[in-house]
Amino acid sequence: MPTSFRFSNAGFNRFATVTRRLVTISQKQTSIMNLPPIPLVDLATQSQNIRDEVLQRMAEVINAGRYILGQEVAEFEGEFAAYCQVSHAIGVANGTDALHLALRALEIGPGDEVITVGNSFAATAFAIAYTGATTVFVDIDPVTYNIDPELVEQAITDKTRAIIPVHLYGQPAPMVEIMEIARRHQLFVVEDCAQSHGAEIDGRRCGSFGDFGCFSFYPGKNLGAFGDGGAIVTDKPELAEKVHLLRNYGQKVKNRHDLLGYNCRLDTLQACVLLTKMKHIESWTEQRRQVAAWYAEALADTDLELPQATPGMRHVYHLYVVRHPERDRLLKHLAERGIYGGVHYPNPLFRAAPFADSVTFPLELPICSRYANEILSLPMYPEMTQQDVERVAQAVREFSLVEAIER
Repeated sequence: MPTSFRFSNAGFNRFATVTRRLVTISQKQTSIMNLPPIPLVDLATQSQNIRDEVLQRMAEVINAGRYILGQEVAEFEGEFAAYCQVSHAIGVANGTDALHLALRALEIGPGDEVITVGNSFAATAFAIAYTGATTVFVDIDPVTYNIDPELVEQAITDKTRAIIPVHLYGQPAPMVEIMEIARRHQLFVVEDCAQSHGAEIDGRRCGSFGDFGCFSFYPGKNLGAFGDGGAIVTDKPELAEKVHLLRNYGQKVKNRHDLLGYNCRLDTLQACVLLTKMKHIESWTEQRRQVAAWYAEALADTDLELPQATPGMRHVYHLYVVRHPERDRLLKHLAERGIYGGVHYPNPLFRAAPFADSVTFPLELPICSRYANEILSLPMYPEMTQQDVERVAQAVREFSLVEAIER
């Protein structure tokens, strides 16, 4: 005999409400099935908008045959230094080289310790390892996801020589606190600015606080080349001179090598791209901030943990990173609707094979480790429209509703 049941009034009302919402969602989903996908990053649209000007600059380089350290490199270095509010910028081959050469210029090497975070891209720690120094990973602030200054101070030993704070996702790290710690303990500071072009603390640009600021111009960055590229910025002329030597075989004059250098020069053709994009970096940055504001409003009623901008800091939203306990299922749900997210980064650095014997403070970096399973990057690029953001938010709400029903 079948089991009989009946809803309470409250239960029936909830069931009816959920059913209506599912019908509405189904109707909306049907209407957007033929819409174009929303990528994590849209490089093609931006590149097409500046294509003719870039090609004209490149043609001038080709016609003159000045492929290595041509005048465009020096021109870009001057513009980028001014943008970063520093005296010197040195173009290098990529962001990893920027970090590596900065540490080499500071004579970091075997027996030294360098403190950084465990939730950055691998290049941050790789650059330390290339020098032979020991990487000390510390945990992060649970709100900003950036390095925790209190843990930095606790991790300092008599072997510590430098700190590498990372301005992660475009949110400035707490540089005022970091610089105070560095002064007290006589440590160098190398800022990893790969994701923070134009980010500010009380009007002061990231990259201008430490001994060096290191930038990447990987194509997906806020200021990206059409290939690899990077730069080191500093206000210290003696350090700038040393990096100039290190990036070009240690030579001031051709075939006279004053120190052991590298081949890490910024390509002249990439400088053409960067010079063109410098005209747009501020407008693109403000549009990223607008997209982030649309997201904050559209996702306010969802169960996502949204990014929190710190007062007094200019977040430039290289990525729009949220958290959800069912991250992988949510990513799959979005992809099925033509919305493509990403994860930055799924594996804490201290667990990577090259750093199996690294020092962590505290042990196992609990916040960093937990967040690695929850973070996801939603689509973010200057050309996103408010309708794109609403479409992403609608898909997130649909996922949340389905999750609620299943629970």
